[in-house]
Amino acid sequence: MTTAVEPGHIEQVQIHFDDLDAMGVLHNGRYVLLLERALAAYWSERGWPFDPAVPHFADIFFVVREFTITYHLPITTVGPIDVHFWLDHIGTTSLVYGFRVLSADRSVLHAEGRRVQIKIDPATLRPTPIGDDVREACTGLLK
Repeated sequence: MTTAVEPGHIEQVQIHFDDLDAMGVLHNGRYVLLLERALAAYWSERGWPFDPAVPHFADIFFVVREFTITYHLPITTVGPIDVHFWLDHIGTTSLVYGFRVLSADRSVLHAEGRRVQIKIDPATLRPTPIGDDVREACTGLLK
């Protein structure tokens, strides 16, 4: 199955031997980590690392509210895999990501889903509005 690449970003991540389960397929829980690795690399490369020592860390203090995934074809090998992600929506306090997990040659759709993140205040742990700097940084990912 060939998938058309839509707006957003494609980040290559690695599947390691210990990511596979006893049946030799990528464990279903590892798909969450693939997206985490792809997002962390993307934002770090753009100056928004998830590091409490960085002054703007409070600007990117997000928690996951929802995560859905549909599995299409198991991953059965180690090596590179592509994670295509984008933003479907930027709300007052939330970001809604869409994503696909693709083979490295992008000919196979392994899984797809969505992830909703809520920006919270690190001190109160309550939702707080997304600032203008983060909004601006996110616009390149909007679908």
